[in-house]
Amino acid sequence: MWLIDTTTISLHFIEDPARYKYAILSHTWEDGEVTFQDVACLKEARKKPGFRKIQKTCELAQARRLQYAWVDTCCIDKTSSAELTEAINSMYQWYKGSTVCFAYLSDLPNCDIDFDSSRLGLCRWFTRGWTLQELIASEVIEFYDQVWNFKGTKDGLSLCISHITGVDDEIILNSNLVVATSVAKRMSWASGRQTTRVEDMAYCLFGLFDVHLPLIYGEGWKAFIRLQEAIILESSDLSIFAWRSDLEDQAVRGLLAFSPSEFRQCGDIQRIDDPLIVSPDFVITNKGVKIETCLTNGDGDYLMSLQSYMRTNLPVRSSLVR
Repeated sequence: MWLIDTTTISLHFIEDPARYKYAILSHTWEDGEVTFQDVACLKEARKKPGFRKIQKTCELAQARRLQYAWVDTCCIDKTSSAELTEAINSMYQWYKGSTVCFAYLSDLPNCDIDFDSSRLGLCRWFTRGWTLQELIASEVIEFYDQVWNFKGTKDGLSLCISHITGVDDEIILNSNLVVATSVAKRMSWASGRQTTRVEDMAYCLFGLFDVHLPLIYGEGWKAFIRLQEAIILESSDLSIFAWRSDLEDQAVRGLLAFSPSEFRQCGDIQRIDDPLIVSPDFVITNKGVKIETCLTNGDGDYLMSLQSYMRTNLPVRSSLVR
């Protein structure tokens, strides 16, 4: 893991980041970001608009007596596919291991009057795929407006953030609760978010599901299929099949979703936590998903219980056509 020395703004490779305290930046990318290669020549790097974010991150870290900081634009050598893969697969843990995360909201105007937290919902930061895991993983987050005025902490703004994101207030305050949250519900948190590249909509969710996969840019929506297959290998949570197609006239298709947007209506789905209920075996084969379970007759088709329920206590089922 590359870390920035907050005094010299030079990069240092740290073999075991768990041994060090560091600050970390969460932001949305814009034109003129400073890259890994740019840091080698600070004189030129300072001319880029993105250098201001690095400088302020280091200043805030120094004020907290932190020797190191991490900024994704310049702390990953993106010309190395191996390093990029390792970084994306490790990023959730890097944010979780940070001492403090500075969330820079570049489109939150400077306002001298009392801050209205509802304005946070208009910020681009809450619409991007990568910032979801950064929000949940980071134990301590401080929010700053476009001129770096402090606006509050994750703990203090948790109810407002929950309303904006759909992530439960309890999970915002304690990321350890994520593992007990249904797969469908976690997917729903990303359903309204976007990434520049299609594949990143899957890659940015690795940490939320604790999966590790190689990156294959160019595979398009198949990246999200690979993510679901990896989740199935590690989890018996049938709510992964609770998605609903975006297309009203969609023909019969497989059991896996094409994107997180198809989970947008799954924000209330909870797993049935009953040790007496045995989850069926289901595996990925070369023909799709193979499940051994009981079905009930529906209206012209069959229904499969997903062993989940809505907050209204309605059971969740998937409709299957033979």
